[in-house]
Amino acid sequence: MPEDSAAKFDAVRANEYARQSRIALAGYDACHELTACMLAAHLGHDRPARILVVGAGGTAGEIIASAKLGPNWDFIAVDPSEPMLELAQRNIAEAGIQTRVQCMLGNVSDIPAQEPFDAAVMIGVLHHLPGAQMKADVLKQISIRLKPGAPFVLAGNYRTYASQPLLMAAWAERWRLHGASSSGIEAKMAKILQGADPPVSEEAVFSLLSAARFEAPLRFFSSLFWGAWLVQRV
Repeated sequence: MPEDSAAKFDAVRANEYARQSRIALAGYDACHELTACMLAAHLGHDRPARILVVGAGGTAGEIIASAKLGPNWDFIAVDPSEPMLELAQRNIAEAGIQTRVQCMLGNVSDIPAQEPFDAAVMIGVLHHLPGAQMKADVLKQISIRLKPGAPFVLAGNYRTYASQPLLMAAWAERWRLHGASSSGIEAKMAKILQGADPPVSEEAVFSLLSAARFEAPLRFFSSLFWGAWLVQRV
């Protein structure tokens, strides 16, 4: 994630992230848990594995769930936002798995590619990257750090928000369901839209993945604009 995208995730946003993200994404915890389940189904839950987690700052839900399923899995977690990475580290420590997770402040391109990973995860990042080229670059950087055949879980918003006004209205109503006022809803929706640039369609996601040498996309979770897919490195 570039610095200007990462700057949105400051200390204020980090402090409210755990609650706000679970409202913004209906099924937030289910997505993270299913990510762990998909990895375990592909890798085998009892086999050793090194897993790269890109944009790991926040709840670290995908790491915590995966560590429960894969007792022999280790993780490298990278994020360019220091407040968000610190939040993840606190949650990882509370889960008692800090010896299995190496947290790095920076971008995926900062991680050496000489020792390829057995799997990778990137949740909630792609739609914050402006332009198709930046999205393609991040996916390529992940791809070259994976073993052939390795699974990669990608999750985030797809489809332009303006293309689905009914989904946008439902999204706003979800905030109302959780007690937000009309002015509060406007503020929340404005924050969601701030700097967001989701791929225009699922087909666009698949095209980006294919160009980065990923194949066989399988969507295993969906929620309004959000999708989660498992693919394999060619």
